[in-house]
Amino acid sequence: MTLKLDELGVPFIEGGWPSSNPKDREYFKALKDISLSCSKVTAFGSTRRKGVSAQRDESLQLIVESDVEWATIFGKSWDMHVTHVLCASLEENLEMIADSIEYLKEHGLNVIFDAEHFYDGFKANREYALNVIKTAAEAGASRVVLCDTNGGTLPWEFVKITQEVTKMFVTPFGVHCHNDSGMAVANSLLAVVEGVLQVQGTINGIGERCGNADLCQVIPSLELKMGVKAVAGSLRKISEVSSYIYQLTNLRPNPYQPYVGKYAFAHKGGVHIDAVLKVERSYEHVDPASVGNTRIIALSEVAGRAAIVAKARELGFELNRDSEETTRLLNRVKWLENMGYQLENVNGTFYMMLLEELGLKMDVLKLISWKTLVEGKNGEVVSESTVRIKVGDKLFHEISEGDGPVHAQDMAIRKALIESFPEIERVRLINYKVTTVDVHPGIDDKTGTGATVRVYIEFTDGRETWATVGVSPNILKATKEALLDGYSYYIHRTRLQKQTCRGGFEK
Repeated sequence: MTLKLDELGVPFIEGGWPSSNPKDREYFKALKDISLSCSKVTAFGSTRRKGVSAQRDESLQLIVESDVEWATIFGKSWDMHVTHVLCASLEENLEMIADSIEYLKEHGLNVIFDAEHFYDGFKANREYALNVIKTAAEAGASRVVLCDTNGGTLPWEFVKITQEVTKMFVTPFGVHCHNDSGMAVANSLLAVVEGVLQVQGTINGIGERCGNADLCQVIPSLELKMGVKAVAGSLRKISEVSSYIYQLTNLRPNPYQPYVGKYAFAHKGGVHIDAVLKVERSYEHVDPASVGNTRIIALSEVAGRAAIVAKARELGFELNRDSEETTRLLNRVKWLENMGYQLENVNGTFYMMLLEELGLKMDVLKLISWKTLVEGKNGEVVSESTVRIKVGDKLFHEISEGDGPVHAQDMAIRKALIESFPEIERVRLINYKVTTVDVHPGIDDKTGTGATVRVYIEFTDGRETWATVGVSPNILKATKEALLDGYSYYIHRTRLQKQTCRGGFEK
C-alpha cells in the first residue's frame, strides 16, 4: 500500500501507531529497507499520558524509535473531552501537548499536531480551543491540523471557523474531516480555499463510522478544478490505486464513486449518449482518462441508436446508425427490458444478440435438453444436473453433482463443452445474483415464490470480465440462459478476435 501511494505521489503517508500493536512496529522496521521516491511516512501517536513525563511515555518513545522524519500526534481541543474523557484539568492538557511536541522536536522529528475535535471544541469553548492551537504552535509544531472528528460541522460554520483561525496564526494548517454528515470532501476543499495547506483523508474514504474525506475525490477536485497540485505523481493512477486498496482491504468497490467508480462516466439515456459522443464535455465534467477511468455506454429501455452504435463499436463492430441491424437491435433491447431483462453493463448478452443480428453467430453448440434435481437424503441435500448439448455433429450427455442446483448446472454444462472448447477451462464465475422483477406491473403481478426472476452472472478468465442475464419464472431456466450466454460469449469472443486481427467486422 505504501509503495502504491508513493507511486501516486501522496506527500505524507500515516504509516501506523507503533505503540498500539506489534504489526505497526514491524511496519516501521520493514520501512527502513524501502526507498520511497517522494512520500514521507509519519509515525502516529497521542500526546503523553496524564501524569507521565514525555521522556517516559511509551507512545512517544516508540515514535522516536520508528526512525522517521515526521511524527503525527493528536491531542484534545474540546474542553468536554479534556475534563470528562481524559479526566484532566484544562491546564494539564495544554502541558501534555507542549511537552510532547517539544520532546519529539528535541529528537529531530518534525511534528504534525492533530487538534482532535477542534470544530466541536471551538463551538463549545472558543477561547480554550484557540489556546490549544497557540500552545501547539509555540511548542514548535510544523503543522496544526484542525479536526472535525465527529464529522458534524456543516460547510457554512466550517468556513467561518476556519477563516477565523487561519487569520490568527502563521503556523501552516491542515484539516482532518470525517464524513458523518456527508460533508468531508466539501469541507476539505473549502479549507483549501481558505488557505489550509494540508488535507488529511483516506483512499476511498475508508474509516470509522461513515469514513473520512475520500482522497479519490479530494485530489482530482484540487488538481482538475482548483488548479492545486496535490500529488507529485500522475493523477491518472488514482483509479488504479482506488481499485488496489479495495482489493487489499477486501471491500466491495462502490461503482458510483465519483471520479474512480466503474459507473462514474457511464451514460444510459439516449439523449445523453448522443450528446456525449458528439461533445464529451456535454455530459462529463472531466475527461475520464485524466483520472485513469473509462467511459461506459449502457443499454436500457431509454437507449437510442447512438447507444447501439457506440456499444457495438466498444465490442469491436462498426454499425451504421440507420441500418436495419441497428433498428432491430434497438427494438430488441427495448422489448427485452420490458420483459424484465436489465441490459445495462451486461456485455455478454448484448454481444450474443449483436452476433445474431449481424449473421456472425457460429452454430457451435445447441442445448437439446436439461434437467436439475435436488434431493434431501439422510439430512443432506444433493444437487444433480443433466444436460444434452450438441457441439457440431457430436452429442454430449453429461451429469454432474454440485454444492447446489446452480453449481450442478454449471458443472454439467462445462463438462459438455470442455472437450470441444478447452479454452473455457480458464473461465470462472465471480458473481451470481437473483432479483425479483415485475414484468407487467398491475396486470399479472406475481410475488414471492411465484414471481419472475432475473439472474445476473459475472464471469472472468483472469484478464477480462463479462456479464450475462436471464429472465424466467423458473430460476434454473433463467440461470441456464445466463450460463449458456456466458460460455458462448467467451467461445465466440476468443475465436472471432483472431479474425478481427485480419481486418475486423463491418456491417
